[in-house]
Amino acid sequence: MAQGPLTGVRIVEFAGIGPGPFCGMLLSDLGADIVRIDRPGAAGGQPTDVTARGRRSVALDLKRAESIEVCLRLLERADALIEGFRPGVMERLGLGPDEVHARNPKLVYGRMTGWGQTGPLAHAAGHDINYIAISGALHAIGPAEAPTPPLNVVGDFGGGSLYLAMGLLAGIVHVRGGGQGQVVDCAVSDGAASLMSMFYGLRKTGRWKDQRQVNALDGGAHFYNGYRCADGLFIALGPIEPQFYALLLDKAGIDDPLFAQQMQREHWPELRDRLARVIEQRSQAEWCALLEGSDACFAPVLGLADAPRHPHNRARDTFVEVAGVVQPAPAPRFSATPGRIQSPPPAIGAHNREALADWGFSAAELDALQRGGLV
Repeated sequence: MAQGPLTGVRIVEFAGIGPGPFCGMLLSDLGADIVRIDRPGAAGGQPTDVTARGRRSVALDLKRAESIEVCLRLLERADALIEGFRPGVMERLGLGPDEVHARNPKLVYGRMTGWGQTGPLAHAAGHDINYIAISGALHAIGPAEAPTPPLNVVGDFGGGSLYLAMGLLAGIVHVRGGGQGQVVDCAVSDGAASLMSMFYGLRKTGRWKDQRQVNALDGGAHFYNGYRCADGLFIALGPIEPQFYALLLDKAGIDDPLFAQQMQREHWPELRDRLARVIEQRSQAEWCALLEGSDACFAPVLGLADAPRHPHNRARDTFVEVAGVVQPAPAPRFSATPGRIQSPPPAIGAHNREALADWGFSAAELDALQRGGLV
């Protein structure tokens, strides 16, 4: 059941991978009614397909003209569209912006790609690691020896899904203010570059060096790093501010005078080594007992199995269980219109008649579509 600030917003999502489905999940969690167009017989629909949760699935063969007409009928009633094909695919199907806007001028047409709709790389294959590589983000992440892919959080989900969600909602606000529908060209490479805005500014001032593990926030500084404990587990420390740094030194019993040189970059490698020797004397649990909840800017580094059990996450219900799968709850939180997970991931084509009926197809039309083998 829909609940949240986007209740009443209707979106058609063309099934894809990566950032498109995650964007759909975010909007569904906030109440949007999303019909996902799937390929008949496609894989999916398992409870573990977490980013597919909360939608209704209609299976259509987009090689058939009748299926394209069904899509256009749905899009006449939609506020927005999500597609993540390579540039030109939707146009070849007869579902490009021109065709859709001819039927619904108010629709916000969201296009999710790695390289964008234009540019010399627009038609090239790629993945998250490639898109963040040209933004400057990948170069900045990891140890000095080589960059490390930060999962696909920075690119697909951060630079892609979140920017597409923001773009779609901005477009809907524009329409509801009297404007026309438009195309949102969301490229992961663009979004990843945008996420690096602060660091481009810091580089200009000289406060950020274009190298890995030599800066305050990239593992170069001893006071902003992860450390191995006596039990082989890790903790994360981040006391940048001098008062928080002093508190860490006090609680950890560190009186080595070299630690007074907190912001002197030339001492950071040695201070990292010295702090590592201090941290490895206690277990993660012992450090939690000593530092957690204080202003020392501390947290244990938890795996996916342990994170849902952390007291803070449990108190905030940060994780929930749906169909036997533990997964993150909807975010962010709203005081008056809280979101909710509408349903587990749907089986492919599970809502052929139900969703189409809710979106304006008559019983006679549905019978005709069924006889024709479309639904």
